[in-house]
Amino acid sequence: MTQDNLPPPYTKVARHGMFPVPQHDEVARYNYLTLFNRYLSGTVGAGNRIAYDTRVLPAFRAEHGRDPQDRMEVRDAMNRDPWHRFWTAIKRNSMEMRQQNGRAIVLRQLDDLDARARAHNEGATTLQLDPTMQQPRYMTAVDIHCMPGGYAGEERPGDVSAGANYDSGLFATTGGALGAYSDGGGQALVAWAKANRPDWKPRRILDIGCTIGHNAVPLAQGFPEAEVVAIDTAAPVLRYGHARAKALGVNNITFVQANAEDLSRFEAGSFDWVQTTMFLHELSYGSMRAIMAEIGRVLAPGGLMLHVEQPQYTPEMPLFEQFMRDWDAFNNNEPFWSAMHGIDLPAMMAEFGFPADSQFKVGVKAVADKSVFPASPSGEKEDYGRAASWNAYGAWKPVNVIQMGEAA
Repeated sequence: MTQDNLPPPYTKVARHGMFPVPQHDEVARYNYLTLFNRYLSGTVGAGNRIAYDTRVLPAFRAEHGRDPQDRMEVRDAMNRDPWHRFWTAIKRNSMEMRQQNGRAIVLRQLDDLDARARAHNEGATTLQLDPTMQQPRYMTAVDIHCMPGGYAGEERPGDVSAGANYDSGLFATTGGALGAYSDGGGQALVAWAKANRPDWKPRRILDIGCTIGHNAVPLAQGFPEAEVVAIDTAAPVLRYGHARAKALGVNNITFVQANAEDLSRFEAGSFDWVQTTMFLHELSYGSMRAIMAEIGRVLAPGGLMLHVEQPQYTPEMPLFEQFMRDWDAFNNNEPFWSAMHGIDLPAMMAEFGFPADSQFKVGVKAVADKSVFPASPSGEKEDYGRAASWNAYGAWKPVNVIQMGEAA
């Protein structure tokens, strides 16, 4: 790793009015973890391919007389290899260390964080919580991302600990690739929409699975005349997300505690844009189908459905790459990752009212943040090569579909 491609230090993070304030040693730990993860993914991670090519694949061929047929066979074979087992153990440990550091930062100042949140949230009509909400089983079965208690975890009733922990660690986990406010995903969506539909003026936008609203806030900023509704099932991240948006001066966004499997609170055809960002992979198969159906119902004719995700597995994607992308499903508490990326997403979208001729797939990249990746000393170009990128799976709802199930 050379000086030129080092990830930015944690001091580059933007500290809005709700951001947990780290102490010197906590900043140092995040910097260590950022560099450690870059080293694991690059230099050390390259050993997985070497192990596969030189030991695992030859041994598999010798035992079975053929190559692996799917990513699961690759996984079973690689899990016997000592190098991959070593890499997996330290990579898992790095995520646990990230959560421990973020949790320590938050718990040390939880009284202050909760007080700051209350100052923004009390009496606000733009935060709508439902104390009767039952968390879906697929969200509570494991601590997703190794975050203690998951998105809905509370140290005490009514706190913001889960949201504050999530926000605190995003910059370190992504190596700053999402920008100083970790909002590069939402900024990428705004940039894509304005480049491809410059005259489009969505009236209402629905962001499903918003967590702390870091991707919904850029939508509200990019389309200030639109009403943005950001929903999640977990109250702690909504409390924090609402206060975070207010601290950033964003007022055209409402945070609602709701399960997207049932959007009956919203009228049919009442949104021009419905979207998710890195959310589908956290859903069970049944819940994803229910959510797709509800999106089709609440989206207006001619409206946009957009899902930002890592790429789906296809026959063209090498099995070793599928196996490596699958790592989080088995080792980072992302139990639905593998199944979700293996389904035929276009077919599911078509089933719920978005026929193939209305669908598209594009690549989107986090908008470059000059405060994080400044211009190179030569001034010739800026170092934005490390900005995060995803696939966006979208569809425009046909204007002649009135009810779900009718022909396009």
